[in-house]
This record gives sequence, C-alpha cells and structure tokens, in this order.
Amino acid sequence: MPSLTFSDFGFSAPVLEALARKGFEEPTPIQSLAIPVLLSGSSHLVARARTGTGKTAAFGLPLVERLSTPGPKVRALVLVPTRELAVQVSGEIASFAPGPAPRIATVYGGASMGEQLRRLSRGVDIVVGTPGRVLDHLDRKTLDLSALEWLVLDEADEMLDMGFIEDIEKVMDASNPERRVVLFSATMPHPIVRIVRDRLGAFETVEDSTNPVQAGLTDQIWLEVRSRDKLEALCRIVDAEDEFYGLVFCHTKIETDSVARALSERGYAAEALHGDVSQDMRERTLARFRDKKTLILVATDVAARGIDVERLTHVVNFNLPFDPESYTHRIGRTGRAGNKGTAITFVTPEEYRRLFALRRASGDGLHKGSVPTVGDVIEAKRSRILAKAAGAARETLGLELKRDDEADDAAAVDPAVVGAADAVVAPAVVAVPVAAPAAEDGAAEDGAAEDGAAPACEPTVEPGAAKPKRKAKAKADPAVASFYTLADELLAMLPPREALASLAAAAYSGDLDPRRYGEVRDVSVDSAATARLYVGIGKQDGAWPKDVAAVVKRLTGLPDRLVDDIEVLERFSFVSVPFEAAEKAIAEARKQRGAPPVRMATPKSGPDGPGGASGGKRGYGPRPSYGSKGGYDRPKPYKKPRPRD
Repeated sequence: MPSLTFSDFGFSAPVLEALARKGFEEPTPIQSLAIPVLLSGSSHLVARARTGTGKTAAFGLPLVERLSTPGPKVRALVLVPTRELAVQVSGEIASFAPGPAPRIATVYGGASMGEQLRRLSRGVDIVVGTPGRVLDHLDRKTLDLSALEWLVLDEADEMLDMGFIEDIEKVMDASNPERRVVLFSATMPHPIVRIVRDRLGAFETVEDSTNPVQAGLTDQIWLEVRSRDKLEALCRIVDAEDEFYGLVFCHTKIETDSVARALSERGYAAEALHGDVSQDMRERTLARFRDKKTLILVATDVAARGIDVERLTHVVNFNLPFDPESYTHRIGRTGRAGNKGTAITFVTPEEYRRLFALRRASGDGLHKGSVPTVGDVIEAKRSRILAKAAGAARETLGLELKRDDEADDAAAVDPAVVGAADAVVAPAVVAVPVAAPAAEDGAAEDGAAEDGAAPACEPTVEPGAAKPKRKAKAKADPAVASFYTLADELLAMLPPREALASLAAAAYSGDLDPRRYGEVRDVSVDSAATARLYVGIGKQDGAWPKDVAAVVKRLTGLPDRLVDDIEVLERFSFVSVPFEAAEKAIAEARKQRGAPPVRMATPKSGPDGPGGASGGKRGYGPRPSYGSKGGYDRPKPYKKPRPRD
C-alpha cells in the first residue's frame, strides 16, 4: 500500500508549497487520523497524542486551510499551558500560512500588554494564548469570541495539572456556543473527561497508539550513581559523546541553578531554566538553546513544560522522576521525528524502589549502563581531535590523505599526527617549546646547527611509502601559505613529532588531562540495591521464616544468603531480596499455579511515614525502617520461640 501524503488530504497548492519548504513529506500517525476529520464536517474532536508526535500540524494545517480569508473578528483560539508553547505553536502555524492570512496573535502573561492590545486592535484571525492572559483580555473587552469558529485545547492534561481547568471553562462560556472544539491530550484524567462529556455532546475520537519512547528511537539507560558523584558522572557523559545537545532535569530551583553554574564553571555551554527566571530571560535562554549557543539546558519539570526543541540528542534525569508519567514526558523530548536519542537516568541506592515502577512503565526499554571511565572519555576526545585535524588538512590545506575506504578518518591520519596525539595524552605533559635565541657572531652559517641545538628536520618517508598530495590551492592561497611558513619555522626548531605534540598541547590544553575528572565511586549493591517484598503467606498459614525463604528461592533461584530480613506476620510476610530478583519474584508468582501473591511492600501514611514529615512527595524519599511507628501497618513480627535449656 502506498504511503499517505499531504496532497491526499486535498490541501490547496499554497499550503502544499509551504509544507514542501519545511521539508514535510509524509504525515505522522496523529496527523493522518486528525486532519481528515478536521477538514470534513463540523464535529468536535478529542485526540490522544503525546508531545512530539506532530499534533501542532494536525490542527494547525486545517486552521490555515479553512481560515485563508481574513474575517472581521477572531475565528480561532488555541489555548496552551505555557508561554513557551504559545510562542512555539503560533510560530509553527504561521510557517504553514502561504500568505498574509490567517493573521495570528500570541498572548501570554509576562509580556507587554500594550503590544498585545495593539496587535489585537489591528484585527486577527487566530489567537494563541495561555488561559490566564486570554481571560485578562476578555475582562478588558479587548478580545471578542462571539464569532469564534474553532476552539483548540492543546496539552489539556498539562493545563489541568497547572490549575487551569476553571479558566478553560470560563473561556468556553465566553465563546460562541456554535464553535467547534478540538481537544488534544496525552492522557484523559477525570476533569478532562467531564468537560468532554458535559460540554461537547457528540464528538469523534482519534488516538495515536504509537509510543515515541518505545518505538526504538530512544535508548533508555539507568546509571547507579551516588548523589555526590552525579555532577562528575554528567561531565563524563557529555565529554564521551561526539555530540551532546540536551535537557538535564532537576527537582528544585536551587539544584537547577547549582548544576548549571557548576557546568559553566567547567567550561560547558549550560544555562538554567526554572520558575524564578523572568519571562524576558526565559525567552533569551530558550532562543540561545534553540540556536545551539547553549548546548545543555538544566531545567525543572514545570519550567520545561511546553519546550519542544528539535533534534535533542540527550535527556538526563539528574534526579529520578517522581512517577512513570513524568518519566515518559521527560524522555519523550528526544528520539523524535526519526532521529535517535538517548535518555539517561541517575539512580541512587535509596531510589531503587522508585526505579522498579519506572522499569515496569517503560516495558523492556530501560536497561542498566555504566558511567564512562576516565580512559573512555580521554579516548573519545582524542579521536575527535584526530578527526578534526584530518578534516582541517583536507578543507583548509587542501591535502588528500592516504586512507583505506573502510577505515575511520581518525585512524587514517599520517603516522606523525598519530604519534603527536599519543604524546599529548602521555602522563608527562608536553610543554610548548620556546624558540632558541638568534645565533650570535661566529655561529654556523647556512642553517648549520650549533652544538646542543635542535637540528632542522624533515619528515622521514619510508621507501615506497605514499606521500600526501598537496593541491595547487596550498601554494596559491596566501592564507594557507602562511601556515606552511609557520610549519617550516617550527620544524627548524623541533623534530616533527615534538612540533605536532606541542601545537596540540597548546590548542587542547587540559582537554586530554585525566586530572580534569574527579572520582566516581562504585556503588555497593550488597546492602543498598535491595527491595522489600510482600509475600501473601503468614502465621495463620503455619508459615515460618524458612517457609517464606523457600517460596522466594523457588521463584527467584536465589541462594540463602541473598534472602534476608524475613518477618512473618499473621496473614503475610516481608522479605528483602536484591532489586533485580524482586522483579523476577513478582513476575514468576503471577505465572506459577499455587504461588502466594508477591508484590512490592507498600508503606502507609503516618506522622513519620511516607507522606508525613519525613516521607517526601508521593510516598518517595526517606522511608522509615520496617516496624517503625507510622511505617508499615502490621503487628510485631512473629518469631519462633527459642528452646529453653
């Protein structure tokens, strides 16, 4: 079956030309489902699709096609949760417009009200804005929705999370009751379902069943790292990659600032983004990030909402997300539009229980990796230096290097270059040489060297070896000729190997020094990487600790020494096992007939338990010991009485 194209939807020639200029060839799954519905008929539409699936074009293209003739009043309103998304969506819709119509205005808080008023007064067809600022304009009577034909609710679930549900309903009440509602949401929580049920009546539903995270485009890796070693691990990851252009997620504003500042001090192009950053600064920061002047954006979840940057190579969870949904939203920002991406999650020993939930949510996609060693990082940087040198030789000097078609560019550099790089990474730091003083009277003439001075040297070429070819460009270009003059002067002072090593040391000072990196200590998994299991047999079943151990060993194949801290209670038991084995025990208990129920132990809320003073958000964070007050709701553990003498 031939693939669907945008021309199959019946778009006008100007719109198709705009799509061709943007490089859009085939519609995404959600576009294939939504566009035909929106171009035909007048029914409301409810669409489920995650960020990064092309949903802006799914509703933006029909708006441009249907509103190509200017009108006296606003004909379409697009509500979005954040300022950044408002700017992004309006820009995307405008890129589809082939001419002066439709006219688009963007309204959001934190920007000049006067400029927005002037724009609205000149007449617009489409308004893209945040709920709060749209309500401000409605209250001022500067926005008239009486002739509204389209109301688009983009990222409806995020607007709900941010407390905009009442604002959305007020906007709906203030708009033309005959308008067509288009709702896009990644999930369908109850308040969204209520709006759909109570306010839309009849509607059509489409859903993009593909998950961009699980489509094989995003490599999901978790790394076992101590809290104090996270920054060092991040630096190694960045330097080990040929390209790193990504988002780093932190939980708090303070940590976001701290991580961004530490990266900047180490020489990385990094900036912070969080709720305390002013709107003007947010826009400048995002502009630098989109232009790749900033390569690492350290952000909180709230600040990063609505940010959709193309071709991100990495997403790093500096802190483990609080729930699987947040994890999915975070890592879905890379691995888009057919481009590969990598999602890396730092996990401390205290967070294994939360990791278990994330692994279940990600299916088989999340796998364990390891922090690059210092040697790995140095080798990666060395290879990039060699490749850069080879590229400069070809492009700037016009040299044709001898190479095997199947060999790497880096491995095909002249042996003298390879030797120079080896010298740079040697334990002893190569010092940049200082030119010897000019020869005094009586010195040897015609370039003869004094005793003890470095003789002038020329590269030695083995008999039969192929020499690099210099193109005519090298002799004709004055700029290039000056480099040859510099090379001749340097070779008059030093042998070729030392000359290249000195230049490399000067150009890449510190880059290949292993002392640049600190220690990342191994995490002991003997005690930290354990999980607490609930096992559905207890004292009333006649169970003893050895019986519980036998059940767990049968499910997991673990030896006795790894089945620990068994507590037998009246109707159930608790047991500690290695984290990886916990997953296996739960899965096998579901499969095996007659096996008791097995699941992760769940703490109750209490003054000292999760959700209380020390519990942390959503039950995560420091946990009380099993048996502590406010921890797990159970009587004292049953213990077999010791025989008396």
